[in-house]
Amino acid sequence: MIELRSLRQFLAVAEELHFGRAAARLHMTQPPLTQAIQKLEQALGAPLFERSSRSVALSPAGAALLPEARRLLAEAEGLGALVRAAAEGRRGRLRLGFVSTVGFGELPRWLRTFREQQPEIALSLREATLDVQLQGFAAGELDAGFVIHAPDALPAGFEALAIAREPLVLALSAEEPLAARVRLSAAAILDRPLVIFPRDIAPSLFDAVLAFYRGHGAAPVIAQEAIQMQTIVNLVSAGMGVAWVPESVMGLQRSGVVYKRVAGAVPVSATSLIWRRDASPAVLRFVAHIRACLAGGA
Repeated sequence: MIELRSLRQFLAVAEELHFGRAAARLHMTQPPLTQAIQKLEQALGAPLFERSSRSVALSPAGAALLPEARRLLAEAEGLGALVRAAAEGRRGRLRLGFVSTVGFGELPRWLRTFREQQPEIALSLREATLDVQLQGFAAGELDAGFVIHAPDALPAGFEALAIAREPLVLALSAEEPLAARVRLSAAAILDRPLVIFPRDIAPSLFDAVLAFYRGHGAAPVIAQEAIQMQTIVNLVSAGMGVAWVPESVMGLQRSGVVYKRVAGAVPVSATSLIWRRDASPAVLRFVAHIRACLAGGA
């Protein structure tokens, strides 16, 4: 194994081409330096210098070693800065999951500003529902995630930052007679076929929708299940039924679909950023960035 000290000694001699000046540069005497270079040559199995009584020159092997020695020493000198950057969360990786509804809001801007401010953090994105994100956390494949859930129904074992809380609105086909109304009552929509996400992808929110129907003495007529909000809205456009969607989804304009608010108490969705309690400094720096964005500081 070649020590960095040996490479520094070789570099000094290679740049000075004089053992005496190299020894002075290294704050040592010449005999120990000569012995150190000889040991390095023995370890590498080739002479690094061509010596005469009047001159010192690099051998072909020494000339080949010189740029590599400089590179290795530069990398070694950079290790301290690299480690400090990682410890401070300025360098590392962030594998981020997100539900599609977050993309309709401020997420693109938050990610852009984070990348601008933290260019040495490798950011990878994965669109995934809550159930898939939890599997990713369990497998060590995700570091943080934006998830949707019913208020006060966060998954256990995570730290969380509240992002948004919004009522659900009803997406209807433009050909649905109720679409002409300015505002809908709960009684008017209870018998309409429902397009909804499967319970396993957001259990608490699914249960909140069912509780709304039960609270009005009805049971939902589930016509179709779909995972992605875009798919749900497309199915509504095709006349498959109505759908409860977060208010932010109103930004997803689809021909043939209208969004209506329903009078009275309606289901509410919450969006949170979650991360493990033993998260890396890079993850915590991202959390701090999102918190600053929410406070208007970024």
